[in-house]
Amino acid sequence: MAGELGQILADGLADLPVPIDAATREKLIAYVHLLDKWNRAYNLTAVREPTEMVVRHLLDSLVVAPYLRGPAVLDVGTGAGLPGIPLALACPELNFTLLDSNGKKIRFVTQAVAVLGLANADVIQSRVEAWQPAKRFDTIIARAYSNLAKLVTETRHLLAEQGRYLLMKGIWPTPEAEDLPAGFRFSDVQRLVVPGLDAARHVVIIEAE
Repeated sequence: MAGELGQILADGLADLPVPIDAATREKLIAYVHLLDKWNRAYNLTAVREPTEMVVRHLLDSLVVAPYLRGPAVLDVGTGAGLPGIPLALACPELNFTLLDSNGKKIRFVTQAVAVLGLANADVIQSRVEAWQPAKRFDTIIARAYSNLAKLVTETRHLLAEQGRYLLMKGIWPTPEAEDLPAGFRFSDVQRLVVPGLDAARHVVIIEAE
């Protein structure tokens, strides 16, 4: 299985503009194995097969790496560490904060960060609207938020002055695109191609006006 997962990852990375060395690829596969193990007991993700996790979690996260702005990145609603853990592995020059209010998921993320030796990732358990960190973030990224306006409203106090949101979406545009809070604008929308995934993917970039 390990060889199969590594080959799927290698084939996918060949089609992405993300240079990842062999040691990092091994850590990405180790993350999938850890997620698979925990998922059997704690139901962290609906994706059950490790081969699917490589495509739907690793490659689907890494495809947005070129759009990150640093050095400080916040992954809001990180869940099982997505997209934050794959991106932190791929972008060691950036500092990631992985935030979620779900204790079960944060326990897994904390364990994964420790096992993988991710020195550039901090894990926080908190409701995002209540969290008041000492620093603001250059990029706030979200993969699982369903309501765009709610996300921006609840996190605007966390965004640096020249910061940006990266929202990972499937089909775009959607009706929520009309509900952007005042003071923010759509800077760009890019269609993404995830190797091995036959589904619509977009990254929506939002900046302050």
